[in-house]
Amino acid sequence: MRLTRFTDVALRVLMRLTVTKDDEDPPTTREVAATMQVPYTHAAKVVARLQHLGLVDARRGRGGGLSLTTAGRTASVGALVRQLEGPGEVVECEGATPCPLRSACLLRSALRRAEEAFYASLDPLTVGDLVSSPTGPLLLGISSGRPASG
Repeated sequence: MRLTRFTDVALRVLMRLTVTKDDEDPPTTREVAATMQVPYTHAAKVVARLQHLGLVDARRGRGGGLSLTTAGRTASVGALVRQLEGPGEVVECEGATPCPLRSACLLRSALRRAEEAFYASLDPLTVGDLVSSPTGPLLLGISSGRPASG
């Protein structure tokens, strides 16, 4: 299974926000986009979706920036990926040219089970788990523009 670029960026934005220290100004969408090396417009769409899902708080203007909500800190990575990827099949069986094997195919159900196993392996993880060492220190280093100390 391959995640969409949108889901990938969303997870990276959440990871960046997880390592924001309480004593620093919250990063802006533009700063997070630069840190994660993604186009600002793409990051802005991701942030809007994460805000809509209640995972990120975004404040405009002086003293504004992005921060994780309690839900964002505790959300299951598996649940996040399910929400961001949306429903759909791993393979297209009923498309414009339906597969001739669709009425008796074992591949479709095997792929469905594999997809669920993929999500199940992500379910126990939170975004906080994804920023444990060595990822968190690396994120702190690139966020501040300084190399991370190991």
